[in-house]
Amino acid sequence: MTQSTADALHTLAREHLPHEIAERWIGLLRPGLRLEKAAEADRVVGKLGGLPELPENEEWPIWEGHGPLSFVASLDCAALPSAALDIVLPTDGTLAFFYFDGQLDDGCAVVAPHEPDSWAGARVLYLPAGVRVTERTAPEALRPYPEVALTARVETTAPYSLHPAVYREFAPMPDDHPVWDEEFEEALWDHFEGAEHRIGGHAHPVQDEVETEVARGALGSPPWDDPRIEEEALRWVLLAQFDTDDDADMMWGDCGALYWLIRPEDLARRRFDRAMFTWQCS
Repeated sequence: MTQSTADALHTLAREHLPHEIAERWIGLLRPGLRLEKAAEADRVVGKLGGLPELPENEEWPIWEGHGPLSFVASLDCAALPSAALDIVLPTDGTLAFFYFDGQLDDGCAVVAPHEPDSWAGARVLYLPAGVRVTERTAPEALRPYPEVALTARVETTAPYSLHPAVYREFAPMPDDHPVWDEEFEEALWDHFEGAEHRIGGHAHPVQDEVETEVARGALGSPPWDDPRIEEEALRWVLLAQFDTDDDADMMWGDCGALYWLIRPEDLARRRFDRAMFTWQCS
């Protein structure tokens, strides 16, 4: 965790929460990588938009019956400062993210964790180092997003107030629990304002906790009060989050964000085909 963001969150917690609760909440903080538009002197770790580089034998991802997916972003794993994270990313190779963004059908088809038939509408490809790749032209029907070079910095991330990890730490939680205090939640929101492209750490949801959405989908969409959902949600970690971004001309719904989550054991085995996707907007 970087000292600056950690110190800011520690101070925020101690100003708004009782001492014992503040220290326990601080224990839930996790390191993440914030992805930002690279300045000239910054180390480039990837890009939003543009065109992907793929192996010759790798077909452009498609959603059968709907069409090709749009290229969202790629990350150079060797350039990411991933040693600072508490998840184990590849130390080389490239991660490429694709999503069926509605260009072909005016947004009629929705990719959602509770709809297994839609899961092919979001993909993560891992391209190992040493594999020969070439830049691909986008399928004729797709408009590529403007390319934006990205740099990364380590930041400390906080759990959403309804995250299952918060419930696990503080249960039982009455409706007036200090973690749900309006001033504390507003201070957290202000701390993380702005575009939030992120690798690892806690997701920054636009609506409610994304881990629960993905967990319910992974379980076959049982009723929301099924106790297995909260347990399953604790098994998923954020792989990547890509926000609405003016520079890349990316607008996910109404100022929303895209999220890919994965189980740590699948991440360790490089089973990015088992990552699950969800998205949220205002």
